[in-house]
Amino acid sequence: MGYLLGIDVGTSGARALVCDEDGRVLATATSEYPCYSPRPLWSEQDPADWWDGACKAIRAALAEAAVPGEEVRGIGLTGQMHGLVMLDGDNEVIRPAILWNDQRTAAECRQMTEAIGRDRMFEILCNPALTGFTAPKILWVRNHEPENYERCRHILLPKDYVRLRLSGTFATEVSDASGMLLLDIEKRVWSEEALEKLQIDRDLLAECYESPEVSAEVSAEAAAEIGIPAGTPIVGGGSDQAAGAVGNGIVRAGAIGATIGTSGVVFAFSDEVATDPQGRLHTFCHAVPGKWHVMGVVLSAGGSLQWFRDNLAQVEREQAARRGVDPYELLTEQAARAVAGAEGLMFLPYLTGERTPHADPNARGALVGLTPRHGKAEVIRSIMEGITYAMKDSLEIIHELEVPVSEIRLSGGGARSEFWRQMQADVYAHSVCTINASEGPAYGAALLAGVGAGVWRSVQSACEGSIRVESEYAVNEEQSRIYSEFYPLWRRLYRSLAPDFEAITQKVEQLYG
Repeated sequence: MGYLLGIDVGTSGARALVCDEDGRVLATATSEYPCYSPRPLWSEQDPADWWDGACKAIRAALAEAAVPGEEVRGIGLTGQMHGLVMLDGDNEVIRPAILWNDQRTAAECRQMTEAIGRDRMFEILCNPALTGFTAPKILWVRNHEPENYERCRHILLPKDYVRLRLSGTFATEVSDASGMLLLDIEKRVWSEEALEKLQIDRDLLAECYESPEVSAEVSAEAAAEIGIPAGTPIVGGGSDQAAGAVGNGIVRAGAIGATIGTSGVVFAFSDEVATDPQGRLHTFCHAVPGKWHVMGVVLSAGGSLQWFRDNLAQVEREQAARRGVDPYELLTEQAARAVAGAEGLMFLPYLTGERTPHADPNARGALVGLTPRHGKAEVIRSIMEGITYAMKDSLEIIHELEVPVSEIRLSGGGARSEFWRQMQADVYAHSVCTINASEGPAYGAALLAGVGAGVWRSVQSACEGSIRVESEYAVNEEQSRIYSEFYPLWRRLYRSLAPDFEAITQKVEQLYG
């Protein structure tokens, strides 16, 4: 029997997963790396850390699975979307990669919209210009670091930089390329019109493949590094969201994925190109050839709870270390002791700006409604509820667009806690379920590798043979009623605070440059 390898170039670390040809996960391993914020609302990483982390994770996963490298039949790549990697003529990184949650490009978004035209942008690219996307980042470097732009000979996305290091090949695929805002979404090719109007050289971009299509092979140099033979095929792979959807079986109409990781994503499969005229949801190519998806994104979903863990939960971290458990378990235990609605304490999870539905790089986090009765339990619960309300924002728009919703599958950190799973069912006012596969993007990347290697005939058949529903959570009507009372109040908070968020950003820029 052969084996398949999925590699996820995430924001907090690289993850490798090994599964067999029946889709059974044998081992996973993760190698963490840092993220840098050199200025407020900036977010960057060193691509060398991705490669180092990927190599460590691959070796560890193969060792844990006791799988010889020569028995790996195919490799699939996935990773964080939108990150800008710029290389010079020697394939050396020119500057740190600008990440998906970086908010510096508001002026470039306006520049891009003026150059292409908002209506035409929706016709070709199916999305508005947003600060998280790659094209505005390219314009920012050209506007602010012209010497770096002049040196640039190749532009890649994070997972595709790892592909380059694995194979020496410049390649990407349609689901991740969709998030660059340079791809004709319906035709699934680079948009010559957008490139011309933005004056971006087509030669800077990699060749674009379908996700299960073989795009490269492991090089001899990389083989020595990771212990997998030269010539092993590498498929196109997928963005973290598209590959995660494959890993969750979101490959048919009616299936919705709700994933709470660092970011939060509500993902709906579509047989046709469907766009939100207001630009609140994104329309991208799916990792399933010839299919598309719409999705809403919460930039700091699990990232908000991670912020609390890292900065305000030292006691819980110390207790968790002594007990040998995850600190999030202790945080969730405390949240469960508070009542639904946290006695009116509400949290806006906009620590890094927001994308859906507000598309506001100036949005900030906020804790509103504090009283002397509120303690740590209420604060933690309000953070989890605020994240879930933000996810519901996207689900509401999907309903508004009349995209069918028959099943909501949960994944990510928000699916690991029974308490949070039930909270999601109650906030969404819709039953939710979990599946036997919990690895998300890395697992989806491995399934895509299996399609490319001929293990399965299609992405759908790979999912049908590997993924099944394991647990379902019905709506608790009383809890759901409480959330339905608070949700409209929570939504009004952003509208009330938005002018102040913009004023805060301006003041910070004045004071700190």
